[in-house]
Amino acid sequence: MKKFVVFATLIFAVAMVGQAQQAVRFGFQLSPTFNWMSTDDNTVNTNGTNLGLKLGLVGEFYFQENYAVTTGLGFSFNSGGTLLHDRGGSYWANSEVPESCRFEMENGPGSNLKYSIQYVEIPVGLKLRTREFGYIRYFFEPNLGLGFRTQANGDIRNSEDQDACTDINIRSDVGLFNVFWGVGGGIEYSVSESTSLVAGLGAQFGFVDVTKDDDLVFVDGSGSNTAKEDSKGVVRGIVLRLGVMF
Repeated sequence: MKKFVVFATLIFAVAMVGQAQQAVRFGFQLSPTFNWMSTDDNTVNTNGTNLGLKLGLVGEFYFQENYAVTTGLGFSFNSGGTLLHDRGGSYWANSEVPESCRFEMENGPGSNLKYSIQYVEIPVGLKLRTREFGYIRYFFEPNLGLGFRTQANGDIRNSEDQDACTDINIRSDVGLFNVFWGVGGGIEYSVSESTSLVAGLGAQFGFVDVTKDDDLVFVDGSGSNTAKEDSKGVVRGIVLRLGVMF
């Protein structure tokens, strides 16, 4: 969170000391994403990706001809991924998991848990673009973002009863905030004096734990010897940026 505040403050300071604002542009994006989760625990491993979507409004505030502070407001759908826990345990302890599904998690060799999370996101970035070559400009854009979790559902992928163990409400086991940094680049294609199509590719890296650490791991395969599950689970992704600016 502190990194987000410092970065945003620096960006706005650059804008304030730059030349007078020359232009403001607004637009929207419809960007497919490929998301996954990773942890700092070698017994909890990445085991699947989510195909998601970013949808929302984008604003660019130019303080020089080719330099802009960027921000926006949007939704990130189906963020998350699948984590494979090598050991059985009482996972998603704060959620109403059906008893048959919880029995499988506690008595099986491990659990394959899929997270499907929806966020409202507020990114802040600095856009650097080239002069126009014909109808095309190239751009580079580092950014930071803050996400607010609105929904979270989970599936137990290795369950024998897929109907009961799918689409479980796990909001209580997912943190309210996700903070991430990213970098991206691409092209703008001018279709008129004021309208451009945007296409690019970016990477996004979460750096706060989005999973709550209220679960118990069965160390010896049974409930007689348990330990707190305190791995740090972060969300990462690749963004295929598609949009239009006016």
